[in-house]
Amino acid sequence: MRVLPAADDAVLVEVDDLGQAMALHASLVAEPLRGVVELVPGARTVLLRYEPAAVTAERLVEFLRARTLGTAEASSGTLVEIPVHYDGDDLAEVAAILGLSEREVVERHTGTEYRVAFTGFAPGFAYLSGGDPALDVPRRATPRTRIPAGSVGLAGTFSGVYPRESPGGWQLIGVTDVPMWDLSRETPALLQPGDRVRFVEARGARRGPVRTADATSPAAAEGPTLEVRQAGIQSLVQDLGRAGHASLGVSPSGALDRRSLREANRLVGNEAGAAGIEVAHGGLVVVSRGVTEVAVTGAVGELRLVSAAGESAVLPRRAIALEDGEELHIGAPARGVRAYLAVRHGLEAEVVLGSRSTDTLSGLGPPALAPGTRLSVRRAARGIRVVDTAQSPERSFPAPSELVVLDVVLGPRSDWFTHDALELLQRQEWHVTPRSNRVGLRLDGAQPLERTVHGELPSEGTVTGAIQVPADGQPVLFLADHPLTGGYPVIGAVASHHLDLAGQLPAGCRVRFRALGPFHAFAD
Repeated sequence: MRVLPAADDAVLVEVDDLGQAMALHASLVAEPLRGVVELVPGARTVLLRYEPAAVTAERLVEFLRARTLGTAEASSGTLVEIPVHYDGDDLAEVAAILGLSEREVVERHTGTEYRVAFTGFAPGFAYLSGGDPALDVPRRATPRTRIPAGSVGLAGTFSGVYPRESPGGWQLIGVTDVPMWDLSRETPALLQPGDRVRFVEARGARRGPVRTADATSPAAAEGPTLEVRQAGIQSLVQDLGRAGHASLGVSPSGALDRRSLREANRLVGNEAGAAGIEVAHGGLVVVSRGVTEVAVTGAVGELRLVSAAGESAVLPRRAIALEDGEELHIGAPARGVRAYLAVRHGLEAEVVLGSRSTDTLSGLGPPALAPGTRLSVRRAARGIRVVDTAQSPERSFPAPSELVVLDVVLGPRSDWFTHDALELLQRQEWHVTPRSNRVGLRLDGAQPLERTVHGELPSEGTVTGAIQVPADGQPVLFLADHPLTGGYPVIGAVASHHLDLAGQLPAGCRVRFRALGPFHAFAD
């Protein structure tokens, strides 16, 4: 057993094989360790996220060494058949890699039975093991930014189906019309750990893109609302996220700058985690229908209030009273990316797995705001919450082309890289590219990071802030909507105290990483 640092609040436990990983995960579920708040199983690892105030990594190592590793018992499992149209973009390339014809690839994929080993990456995404051993192909050197829902792919010896449109690096050999994740079902995920899966060749034409049912919006409540007149580039409902659902393949999501959301809620007397609006790059215009009280924090451009009496400038980081029909305009920020609008009592939205947040990778939560969207304000809770008018210290957000230094914890796969690469990670400036989003910041450097280990990494858990390095050597810094598992090595993770800052880095910003200490395994 190896125990490796994965963040300042997470460790990665590596064992010999998939069977031991499944057994360790089952053991940790049956007998939880004190202070551990989340588990993410992988192909031969289990990621443990913990509360540093409750337990140390060293103490966790002692607990883990006391566990007996065995092999998870196989169960009969439910058999699920998945019809596939075998016309994927990478089918010809996969056949060439394997030295087979395209027909032989299809026959091998449909000729053996798979088993759900674990879930991850995204809600409803199951890692299927036990297929034909000849179907062993590397992931793509550079992951795609868009893979259609229902795409059937291969990575290493695993097979899987993308539950919805998302980025990814698997080799695509086909597509299915069967939804993998559907909140209208009693069990949203079609495939559960232990299920048996058989792929069959679909007959007839495709039915079109897979559409997965999301939760329906709640009925409009009586009382004040905020009506969206202009939505800007991206405006989303966000709270502090839905941590604790890794077993379903659900990432934490939530506000990228949690500090700013908390501040906005404090200014209008809400609980810290009340749902508000995250506004990327400004451009949001809302109309108050009824009397509301709001506050705007974070990376804020010009704030303007438009009423029957005319137009006036208002200040951020203060409570603003809006009368019926008055408009609030949030301008584009010169520095940073995201502003946060909170309304007294919080916004009403469907609660999905304990959160009102929009997850852009999985599609959970409310859709992105659009002109005409009406957001109901929640009814006042019993009791009185005092509005806090005290000003927090003003924060400085980064501007495009500005240099930002982020602290990182090296690991868990720092030893997959050359010594020069570890130095280069910290010495070189990395540019935030325009392809960045809430899933992650795609970084570009003059020199790529070189590995010492060039083999395929079995899929394993990742954390918010993880710096994953695909085969092209250009890092991706995972943000709140990141996939829970990945197959590219993680060289380090941004320290928790810099995650809010990472969520405010605009395209063109320059980043330099600073390791908080040398890489070392807690147990080897």
